[in-house]
Amino acid sequence: MKKGILLTATIILFTVCFAQAQEGELTGTLDVKYRSAYTWYGIDRNPGAHGKGATETTLDLDLYGTGFGVSTKWVLMNSGSVGNGSLVNAEELWLTLTYGGSCLEYETYSTNYMIGWTYYDFPDNPSDLVDTQELFASLSWPELCPAGVVPSYTLVRMWKSESGHPSSQPALTSNDISGWVHILGLGYDLPVEDLLPDLPEQILHLSAAFVWNEGAGGPGVDHDYSHTVFGVSTDFDLGNNLTLTPGVYHQNTPEKSVNPDEDLTWVSVGLKYAF
Repeated sequence: MKKGILLTATIILFTVCFAQAQEGELTGTLDVKYRSAYTWYGIDRNPGAHGKGATETTLDLDLYGTGFGVSTKWVLMNSGSVGNGSLVNAEELWLTLTYGGSCLEYETYSTNYMIGWTYYDFPDNPSDLVDTQELFASLSWPELCPAGVVPSYTLVRMWKSESGHPSSQPALTSNDISGWVHILGLGYDLPVEDLLPDLPEQILHLSAAFVWNEGAGGPGVDHDYSHTVFGVSTDFDLGNNLTLTPGVYHQNTPEKSVNPDEDLTWVSVGLKYAF
C-alpha cells in the first residue's frame, strides 16, 4: 500500500506545482463505474468472479486547458479470486499522465491525438513481481468519413517495471511480459430518434475495437490478432453536473492464449461528476 500512497502523492504534488504556474481553472471528472466482467486488453482479470466483475473509481484532471492531463484509477474486484488467492491482494492503482490536442482542424484529415504514460501498481504486492508501465499513443480522425464513423488507432508498448521473478498468481502474470498492442477502433454516435422518432432525444455511442497483440499481457500470449470488442452506451444527464452512463459490451476472442473463453459479454454502469 505504501507504493500506491507514494505514487498518488507524487501525482498530487505535480498537479499543485503545475497549478501555481498557470492561470485559469482546474477542471476534471470523478467517475465510479461498475463492470459485470473486468477485462484488460482482452484478458479476463478476475476469472474466478463468475460475472461479479469490478468497480473502477477514476479521478481525471484537465490541467488548465494546456493539453496536459493526469488521472488515477482504483480498481477493486467485486467478488471471486485471482489465481489461487483471495481478493485481498487484487487491488489495482493506475496513474496516468497524458498530453493531447488536435491538428488540421476543419479539414478532411483533421486529427485528434493523445500520448501518455501509465503506471500499474498492485499496492499489496511486491513491485518486482507485478508492477507494469506502458507508453501509448492514440490518433483519431473525426472528419475522415462523411457518414460520421470515426476511425482511430492506438499503439501501446508495455514492460515490467522492475526485474524480478514471475508472479505465482496466474491472473497477475500478465504484468510480467513486455510487448506491443495495436488497436484499430471505429466509433459512431447514433441518435435514437433515427430509430424511434417518438422517444426523447438520446445518443447511442456505438464502438468496435479490433486488437492485435504482439506478446503483451502474459506468458505464452501469441503474436496474433487477439480479440474484438463491440459496445453500445449512452449518457443520461441527471443535472448538477452528474451523468449516468450504462453500456453493454461483447468480446470475441479467437486467440485462446489471451482468453480461453471465446465469448465474453458484460454490462457497465458509470456515474460521473464533472467539476
